[in-house]
Amino acid sequence: MSLFGSSHFGLPRLKPLSSKRSHVVSVLDIGSTKVVCMIGRLTPREESQILPGRTHNIEIIGIGHQRSRGIKTGVIADLDALEGVIRLAVDAAERMAGLTVESLIVNLTAGRLGSDIYTATIDLGGQEVELNDLKKVLSAACQQSLRQDRSVLHSLATGFSLDGERGIRDPLAMYGDALGVDMHVVTAERSALKNLELSVNRAHLSVEGIVATPYASGLAALVDDEVELGCAAIDMGGGTTTISVFAEGKLVHTDAVGLGGHHVTTDLARGLSTRIEDAERLKVVHASALLNSSDERELISIPPIGEDDRDQPSQVPRALVSRIVSARIEETMELIRDRIQRSGFSPIVGKRVVLTGGASQLTGLAEVARRILARNVRIGRPMGVSGLPTAAKGPAFSTAVGLMIYPQVADMETHASQSGLLMSLGGNNSRIARMGQWLKESF
Repeated sequence: MSLFGSSHFGLPRLKPLSSKRSHVVSVLDIGSTKVVCMIGRLTPREESQILPGRTHNIEIIGIGHQRSRGIKTGVIADLDALEGVIRLAVDAAERMAGLTVESLIVNLTAGRLGSDIYTATIDLGGQEVELNDLKKVLSAACQQSLRQDRSVLHSLATGFSLDGERGIRDPLAMYGDALGVDMHVVTAERSALKNLELSVNRAHLSVEGIVATPYASGLAALVDDEVELGCAAIDMGGGTTTISVFAEGKLVHTDAVGLGGHHVTTDLARGLSTRIEDAERLKVVHASALLNSSDERELISIPPIGEDDRDQPSQVPRALVSRIVSARIEETMELIRDRIQRSGFSPIVGKRVVLTGGASQLTGLAEVARRILARNVRIGRPMGVSGLPTAAKGPAFSTAVGLMIYPQVADMETHASQSGLLMSLGGNNSRIARMGQWLKESF
């Protein structure tokens, strides 16, 4: 069934996970460099000091990944090519897990992701805040975000206010004259979502939910203290680099830059007159984002671009390779720095930045990022997941693991629907969430 049928609001919403039984979750990470399908078994876990926000343990029981085709800088360019790659990746994961996938949680990078804060206020008349008041104020904020040409991916209440006093997390049962809410809404162009759905449907699969790529990678790579204190997660992919800012346990901002690891590879191929495949190997084996004085003396063999056997490999100093790479990396980091500054969330990010994604593995990248961003930088790898093969434990698989984590936090979102409000008012352990769950079960 299409996500975009007659419904004005459109997207499917994941059902909250039961805290008492196991679930099998299938996800699909569609990137410019690779397409990854993961199948995981989620089993309820006891409350723990380690990753306390997680409600389930995740064990990966199936994984398949293929080199991406039909995607350019995060945008679908060839549906037929992408369909074939999705089929191969899902088939490999199904064989490993020994089960058949029917629906998946999919990521979205394209569609000019929008990140906006909407504020709404209602009058309480000095009365106690009840669940119905929360519904009213959240609904008012959600209605502001609805637009014909865009669909809402995520809608999170980042904080409530009572009589102008901000930073209230749980206003239920408190007294005041005016109740307000700040709602962070992530939107995408409907055409991009339709094309994404179409590519999955053509492989005879359905879309269970769609998650913005920066949100997913942040869920996988950040620890709870970073999410609470405020931190930026920068996911450096092949075609795009995405930015997500988290604070007080919530996603508060997203952005994307149209530069990634593949742009570094293309620069090398052009600058050294070699093939894309050889340029990728040079980047992985020899390139560094940092210039070193000893690189001038070390020579690297560059394979010729033609097929003529008489063409001999050329010899260039390793420093030339590093100069080409560092120029693009510095440009990317300066763009990220300016985007964070322009967003207004620079004080919230503070000194904490986590780099993840396949392109973050470039030698010397963290040092260059520290210098340009003027912040503490670490490389983030997916955490809190068992069963991953060694090759899939690196930063390149953060988005796929984040998609697997997402069902555990999906109930923090509030969405407008044709019948009113789809509410989940906070995490599993909040009083609001428990009351909301009781209402659903009782009526």
